[in-house]
Amino acid sequence: MSQMIHQNQPLMQAGAPLAQAKAAMILLHGRGASAEDILALAREFTAVDVAFLAPQAAGHTWYPNRFIVPVATNEPHLSSALETIGNLVAGANAAGRVHDHIFLLGFSQGACLALEYAARHPRRYAGVIALSGALIENGDQPRAYSGSLDGTPIFLGCSDADFHIPAQRVLRSEQVLRGMGAHVTTKLYPHLGHTVNDDEIDAVNTMLARG
Repeated sequence: MSQMIHQNQPLMQAGAPLAQAKAAMILLHGRGASAEDILALAREFTAVDVAFLAPQAAGHTWYPNRFIVPVATNEPHLSSALETIGNLVAGANAAGRVHDHIFLLGFSQGACLALEYAARHPRRYAGVIALSGALIENGDQPRAYSGSLDGTPIFLGCSDADFHIPAQRVLRSEQVLRGMGAHVTTKLYPHLGHTVNDDEIDAVNTMLARG
């Protein structure tokens, strides 16, 4: 059990009620942002039968340091953040949404967190979307993951020159996730800023329509 850093923070919701929704999407905000910020992204999604769940990080930050530093320097915040996701997944399960009807989506720090949760808890998800993010792994060292993602569709979208997310870490994540049995689509956008673009929104809408 992690320290209770993020567990008592607000949860924002939108879309269909969880008990009636066809699917659930857990949205994870970036560093310095908020649940309200990432939930606003859901307004760009065309699906009308999805429950959107956006947890708030304590202090607006899921973990204190960059994802490329030794992972121990981000504890216990990282474990608490992963536990927050796990609690939301369990809640969706209890409401009748099995894992292959649960999407994970994050931007920046939240994208790293979404990928790391899926890799550490591998199974078939409805989809995982990482917008400007990559696996946390062991920070500065590759991590050996085990288990199967069983064909989970994963979308990795990032600038090819993102200051926060090195392109080689995105490509490394693609390799690791493919090795775990995921169906990965990777797009590195030339000279894009640290932001979300229309092509990424279209990719999410396509994934939601298929899910």
